[in-house]
Amino acid sequence: MSLYKFTSEDIYYNRIKTHPKSDFYIYNGSIYYNSKSQDSGSHAANAGHVPVGHISLHELNIDRSTTDLVAGKFTDTTKTKNKIFPFLSKEGSLTTFSTVSTKSFNNDFAYGDYISGSYPLSSSIHREYYAKDASRTKTHVEALKNTLNYYKYISSHYEYANSGKWDKGSDELGLISIPSIFYGSSIKKGSVDLRFFITGSLVGRLQDIHRNGELIQVSPTGSTGSGSVAGTVLYNEGFLVLTGSWQLGTDHATTYDVINDSSEKKVPKWIYFGVGANDVYTSAHSSFNDLSFYLSFKGTNSVPTITMLAHAKKGELNYSSNPTYLDRTYNQITGTYGPGSSSYNYSEYRYKTIRNITNSRYNNHTASFQKTTYISQVAIYDENKNIIAVAKMATPIRKTENRDYTFKLKLDV
Repeated sequence: MSLYKFTSEDIYYNRIKTHPKSDFYIYNGSIYYNSKSQDSGSHAANAGHVPVGHISLHELNIDRSTTDLVAGKFTDTTKTKNKIFPFLSKEGSLTTFSTVSTKSFNNDFAYGDYISGSYPLSSSIHREYYAKDASRTKTHVEALKNTLNYYKYISSHYEYANSGKWDKGSDELGLISIPSIFYGSSIKKGSVDLRFFITGSLVGRLQDIHRNGELIQVSPTGSTGSGSVAGTVLYNEGFLVLTGSWQLGTDHATTYDVINDSSEKKVPKWIYFGVGANDVYTSAHSSFNDLSFYLSFKGTNSVPTITMLAHAKKGELNYSSNPTYLDRTYNQITGTYGPGSSSYNYSEYRYKTIRNITNSRYNNHTASFQKTTYISQVAIYDENKNIIAVAKMATPIRKTENRDYTFKLKLDV
């Protein structure tokens, strides 16, 4: 085995940028992520133990028994539960879970008590609706005030308050929150697509056609609000702020329960987009099953990669420790076919010849001898000579003394 050190010209550091697509279809109070329904298992009806439309953050407890453990305090006997769960004991370090308040930690647990959490953890999109109310504090919208104002240099529609036009702090609007696990470092600009359906008919579609965060109604062509901005996208933060308040679908005059108040009916508007997406709305409201929504976007993930060039130079790597490299069929010096042995000793033959595997173009003719090896894999070692990666060839590469090769290896880190 030969070891060679990579030089500065043999290693290149790069980043591969990927854009995985995510699709959400919202109907009748349920979310379907990438057209995936609930998976049933051998031990649990819901193998992932997460609701439809959610993604499991750690993919733990897959197809385990449905025995649950209530998060909080537990005793030794509850360790036999079928689901795995995180736990720790109360000690002098005062370490606990973020879901346990300081008051509960001090009053409800004695030193030595176990404190537990629960798995699996899941995530999905979330919709919030804010009615027009100047006196109401919109906690999550207020938290985005500085962020929205920061991006107003890209588009004036990001501006939190524009005198005489709008005030996101008091106007009626909808807020769609997208966890970063679905998009990575940011949402790809221009990839957001929103579609509003009534009884299966498309009555509105929003896209960022200018790639500046403005969600513009692009279809149906000539419909009410066509070409108007109905909201903005915070690509780095994962939020959709919907402000479009015009009626969608002029042929559908029926009002709908879209704000979780059966006594107050509303006509379809963009500010009601996504109703039923993990909000307080349920499918029990009348006419709700006539509405459906589609949301898609592409994320951005940067994968660091290392490209390494491994060189097999001329005149090198032409000897092998593989036993098949030597000719053990016949020893021309001793005239024997193998090592000698008796009742008193065992001795290898003194002279060993390398097997000649050089092909000849003629029948029944042995070609001139050439040192020939076959390279089947390249191993990468760290500074302590521990193997950290192995590149295997689909077909071993024939190496002779007058040939040199360069192997291009790529490692994701």
